[in-house]
Amino acid sequence: MDRAEVLLIGGRAGVGKSTVGWEVSARLRAAEVAHAVIEGDFMGQVHPAPVDDPHRAAVTERNLAAVWGNYASLGYRRLIYTNTVSVLTEAAGMFERAMGADVRIVRVLLTATDDTVADRLKGRELGSELERELAVSARKARLLDERAPLDTVRVATDGRGVIDIARDVLAATGWA
Repeated sequence: MDRAEVLLIGGRAGVGKSTVGWEVSARLRAAEVAHAVIEGDFMGQVHPAPVDDPHRAAVTERNLAAVWGNYASLGYRRLIYTNTVSVLTEAAGMFERAMGADVRIVRVLLTATDDTVADRLKGRELGSELERELAVSARKARLLDERAPLDTVRVATDGRGVIDIARDVLAATGWA
């Protein structure tokens, strides 16, 4: 396979993107399917944000291009990428520039209710950020619900185990 493919796993904070991404990776490893994983949240974590890039988009894209270039030079063609808004249409250009204009993009939006997310974030956010995370998560859920492209596969995570969710996510790719 010469064409690059990327599985974008998006969703609000507390929905399980990272956990599901790692489980998808585990299933691919078990099936001996070559792939790479990038936690998109880490690709733009610089503080303070560059004055000319307050949303860190350029930093994220440069890092994605560099890391993917390393993976591609080693023969990898499949990427799992987790990030809240990665499934939105405006993110597609970043992946096309970093991975090639003919990259196949598979979008999966993980969803969960406010109550489910609140329970998960309360267990995860042990510092001063809980209230901010809850508010931002609710705002991003609305944004994603309204703006995710029609070809986005939506997978509910409420009351489900990660293995079950990962099976549904992986099915969207056709990789295994």
